[in-house]
Parts: sequence; structure tokens; C-alpha cells
Amino acid sequence: MPNTREEPAQGSTRKEEPNALRDDPGEARWRWSRRLSLTSRILFVNILPLVLLGGGIIYLDSYRKQLLDERFKLALVEAQITAEALAGATNQRQEALLIQIGKEQRLRIRVYDDEGTLEADSWTLAPPTFSIAARSPEEDQFALTLDRLFDRLVGAPPLPDYREPTTDQADAWPELARAREESLTQIVLRDASDGTHVITAAAPVGLDGETLLIMRNPVDITERVRSARTTVALVFLLALLVSTLLSLFLAQTIVRPLRQLVQAAVRVRQGRDRQVEVPRLPDRRDEIGMLARATSDMTQALRMRIDAVESFAADVAHEIKNPLASLRSATESLGKVDDPKLKAQLLEIANHDVRRIDRLVTEISEASRIDAELSRATFEQVDLKSLITNIIGSREDRAQNKGHEIHFEPCARDGLVMGEPSRLERVITNLLDNAVSFSPDDAAVEIEMECSEDWISISVCDSGPGIAADRYEQVFQRFHSLRPDSEDFGQHSGLGLAIARSIAEAHYGTLTASARADGASGACLMLGLPMAKPSR
Repeated sequence: MPNTREEPAQGSTRKEEPNALRDDPGEARWRWSRRLSLTSRILFVNILPLVLLGGGIIYLDSYRKQLLDERFKLALVEAQITAEALAGATNQRQEALLIQIGKEQRLRIRVYDDEGTLEADSWTLAPPTFSIAARSPEEDQFALTLDRLFDRLVGAPPLPDYREPTTDQADAWPELARAREESLTQIVLRDASDGTHVITAAAPVGLDGETLLIMRNPVDITERVRSARTTVALVFLLALLVSTLLSLFLAQTIVRPLRQLVQAAVRVRQGRDRQVEVPRLPDRRDEIGMLARATSDMTQALRMRIDAVESFAADVAHEIKNPLASLRSATESLGKVDDPKLKAQLLEIANHDVRRIDRLVTEISEASRIDAELSRATFEQVDLKSLITNIIGSREDRAQNKGHEIHFEPCARDGLVMGEPSRLERVITNLLDNAVSFSPDDAAVEIEMECSEDWISISVCDSGPGIAADRYEQVFQRFHSLRPDSEDFGQHSGLGLAIARSIAEAHYGTLTASARADGASGACLMLGLPMAKPSR
């Protein structure tokens, strides 16, 4: 048997919501999906078709190469065995072998002499064992188009076209020339006009310079690959359809509610409809529902802030207007009065009003910027025990308690909270100022701290007249002016408790008023703050 070499083959082949929130009847069947996160839906929709298509293409290209490799090996063996069988045989015996092998193996076998002239052709000696159409039939045009598309997708190099030579000589077949020169079997893959493949194998016959050319048309490979490609194409179309439907589903579950939110946000921004309701989408548990509820809460907070600003501006104008009117009256009267005592009284009134306006401006300035300052503040651990103890000592040193004793009962646990120390000091100071101002002479002010697992409560109680139950919230309103009878008018701006509550709420706490728990006369202001979590 001659030495052989196989060339690398070339590849070819609820709480009632506004009308905008009510579900359409057609959306009822999708309610099960509202518990899935948007990330899961989007990943599933985008990855699934790509995985199916990419896997199908890779599989088919590998499948086709595997089939062709098997046929190349078969062609190699057939060419070598046939060459050995023909070597040294008589012409009559060669013709019989060509007919027999060609018929049994469905091959076309041609033998050329040492000068390259065709000596024998199995198709001349016997009927052809297969046929190649001049062009692809109409019914195979779709399959042929798929072939070309898949070849481009996998980057398969183009194959040479199969054409019968005008003069059938050995020189017309490059593989025959190489087989003769190298004395090795050569295999070439070509594309037929009907879209199928043609495998040719050239091998030397004996030592006299004869060569052999075997040609096979493996239609079954093309049919199997086309069948698989058609299946992949159908799967791709199905995946595309599913992807489209899922995209429409996402449009209903994402785009539509987002459009509702945008429309509501635009109306809120324009301020054309004070009562416009931002959809809350209570049935949704995904990110869209969270966004809807956060936007609704933000809108409500914005409206409350706008109302508070308007109310605050009106209160400021009202509170400043009174001392300004008194100051104007006093200054206008000064030029008309000759009595020195009366002038002195008018000057004292003017000075009192100026001090009152100064206090108002100072308190108003702090109240207006406290939220902004707290939003920029960096919270740190604050020991409320030490803070209250230091405040009490400092007030006693400066005689700010006006003779009242302050009794402080701390809790046994560490009183640590997260907050801004100076602002928490302001809250405690305001509560003590309020308790001292309402307590009778020589009455004590009591501070009690209670600590639970995650909460700290501080109550500051006085022995004054107390607060009526229907006024527990009014005392925290800006410019609330209910003061003790013994206190000079205008000594307080009425902003102290309002500022204290703002600071408490900014620390995620509460500030409330109530009667004394022991039933005695007086009121208690209770500050609640979350306990600081232990550092890890």
C-alpha cells in the first residue's frame, strides 16, 4: 500500500386606589409574576434566546465537521483499497472492479494513465450511481439560504465549486496532480450547484504512473445538517416569538406603570392639580412597586414641606409684625411726648421690642436651617448619660436653673445613640428651659431615662399647671405662645419645642407631651431615640 497523507478538510458547511391604579382585566393573569424582581425578568428575556441560538449554531457546526471528517476517512480508505485492488490487474479486471465498487459504494471512479489520459470511468461502464442537479430545486431554496446564513455566522471559509471539466484529463483535477507528484492520497471538498457537497479522493495506482479519482456525493450529510439547521431556525423563531411576547409583557409591567408615575410627577411639578394622586401600586412587590410608593411618599412629604414653609412664612410675618407695630408706635410717640418719665417708658418699650425681634430673627434663622444642617451632619455615638449630666452641671454653674433642683435618674445600661452631639444638647436644653419656666419656685425638675433593647426614652417632668390633653400637639407648633403668667411677655419666641421635635425626628426619634405618670400636677416631655447598634 502506498504512503498516504490526508489533507485538512475545508469546512463548508387593597385600599382603594385612584382609577389609574386599577388593574386591567387583561393583566389579572400576570399577577403571579409581580413577585419576581425586574432583574430576574430582564436577564431571562435577554439571555434565553441568545443561549438557544448560540448553542444551536455551535452544535451544528461541530456536527457537520464531525460528519465530514468521517466521510474523509472513508474516502481515504476507499481510495487506497481501490488503488491496491486495481494495481497490476488486467484491463478487463479493472473495469469489473470499477463497476462493482462504484455500484456498491455509490461512487464514481475514474482511472488515468501515466500521461493523464482518462482510461476508464465507472459511469461510462455502468449507469451513474448518483446525480447532481444543475441548480438547487425551488423547494430547497430556503434550505440553501439557511446554509449560506449559517456558514456566515460560523465563519466557514468558502469552498471551490464543483464543475465537470470540458476535457476530462488528469490536469483538470489539482488533487490528481498532487497525488502523482507526492505519491500520497489527496482529498478535496467542493460545493455542487444544488447546494450539496462533493468529496473527491485522488490516489496513485501501482508504480506505473496511473492515478485514481474517486468522487462521492454525500447527500445524506447535507440532508441531516439541513434538517438540524431547520430545527434550529424554528427554535430561533420560537425563541424570538417568546422574547417578543415577554418583551410586551415587560412593557405592560414596567413601561406602563412608569408612564403613570411620569405623568403624575409632571402634574405635581406643574402644580396644576393639588389633589393629583401618585400611584402607589400596592399589589406590586418588585422595584416598580417600591419606586411608586417611594415617589408617592416623596410627593406627600414635598407637599407637607411646602405647606409648612407657607405656614411658617405666615407665622413669621405675624410674629414680627406685632413687635414692629409696637416699636413703630413707640418711636412715633417719642417726638410728641415731653414728659421725661413717659419718654423713658417709650424707650423701654422700644428696647424690649428690638430685643424681641432679635430673638425672633435668631430663632427663625435656626429653625429654617436646622433640617439642612442635619442632612449634612455626620452622626456619631453619643452617650446620653454623660451628655445630660454635663448639661445639668453647666446650667447649675451658670445659674440657669433659677433655683430649681434637677433630679436625674439614668438607666443601668449604656445610653448610647447615634446623633449629632450639639443638636441633641439643644434638645435637652430646650426641654429643661421649658420645665424650669413652668415649675413653681423651689420645685424640682425630674429627668428619668429608660433603656430597652433598641430604644432609649428620656422624660423631663415639671410640677407646673400641666398641659390639657387636647393641646399635647399644639405645644410643638411654631410660635406657640402659651407661657406662665409670671413670665414677661415676649421672653420666648415659641420655637423652642418645635425646633426640639425637628431635631428628634431628624435622629429617627420622637418627642411627645403627656401628663405626669404619678398623677401629680405638671407635664412631661418625652424624648425617644433608637439605641446605637454595637460596633462590630
